[in-house]
Amino acid sequence: MGALEYLGTKASQLIQTTAFTGLTFGNAAMIAIGLLFVYLAIAKHYEPLLLVPIGFGVIVGNIPPAAGMSVGVYDKYSVLWYLYQGVSQGVFPPLIFLGIGAMTDFSTMLSNPKLVLLGAAAQVGVFLTFLGALTLGFTPQQAGAIGIIGGADGPTAIFLSSKLAPTLLGAIAIAAYSYMALVPVIQPPIMYLLTSKKERLIRMKTPRQVSRRERIIFPIAAFLICGLLAPGAIVLIGMLFFGNLLKECTVAERLANTARTAMIDVVTILLGFCVGASTSADHFLTPQSIGIFALGAASFAVATAGGILFAKFMNLFLREKINPLLGAAGVSAVPDSARVVHMVGQKEDPTNFLLMHAMAPNVAGVIGSAIAAGVLWSQLADK
Repeated sequence: MGALEYLGTKASQLIQTTAFTGLTFGNAAMIAIGLLFVYLAIAKHYEPLLLVPIGFGVIVGNIPPAAGMSVGVYDKYSVLWYLYQGVSQGVFPPLIFLGIGAMTDFSTMLSNPKLVLLGAAAQVGVFLTFLGALTLGFTPQQAGAIGIIGGADGPTAIFLSSKLAPTLLGAIAIAAYSYMALVPVIQPPIMYLLTSKKERLIRMKTPRQVSRRERIIFPIAAFLICGLLAPGAIVLIGMLFFGNLLKECTVAERLANTARTAMIDVVTILLGFCVGASTSADHFLTPQSIGIFALGAASFAVATAGGILFAKFMNLFLREKINPLLGAAGVSAVPDSARVVHMVGQKEDPTNFLLMHAMAPNVAGVIGSAIAAGVLWSQLADK
């Protein structure tokens, strides 16, 4: 073989080993979506801690591998496959909940317990979407996993999907995190539609001071109640309240600090990147994924409306009225939903501070979505 012929053969082989030969239109479309996520995170500040790793993961997951090379999350025993086990086996979400618990202050919820009902009311989006998914032909297990998107809780959605509908995990996770990131865009129109200016101007009474003893007793008592009512939720709820106990007891501050900083940051990076990398076009661009995104949007809107309308219903019986905007914080996108409530309230009256009040239904929504997931898992899991 001559030198030129040899070089030509090697050049041809080199071209065949690049990703260009296997790049499809679907891959290109998903890479564009990944770039959009990164843009929204950096330019618009939409949940950057989530969208940057997810967006870059989407880009990585849609580079076609060379023939015979195992590099993707679906290639058994590849590096990314090992990392993805934290997602597919439901390991990362409880660790996220541990960190959330260690950074969450339940004082506002304890000072005004009736606001817990708003977090519960917002879960109506979960169960109505479950029925909608069944109507569209999804299996009960798939419908349950899709419905939990309405809780606006990414880790819970991933955890339940890994148990009930692992084949839809990527689409459900991306939908859940996308809508969480778009809280400032999705919620305000619904809030304005369902409330009057007079209602948005309602001021809330200053919350009472909650004692240290109450804050310590709460995570233990709440776990016992929630765990006994919905044992399917004990993994998520247990880690949430354990993290909160670490924070409130003050004698384990090193552990609490690790849980709410280094640990949750590491797990968020791995979870976001792996979820993004799981969205290769051949697994993600399906009619089912489109249906999941449509149902997810409906679920989120219904959950927001459910919280607001229930607040208005409560006001029919309360002497001291609740600002109905607080109902929108019943979805568990912490703390973004609470911030949006505060911003909308301040547009009407810059001296009306709703943030701390909104945190009560917001953290109640975290608990509510985890309980809803536990109920769905216990009822729908294959026996």
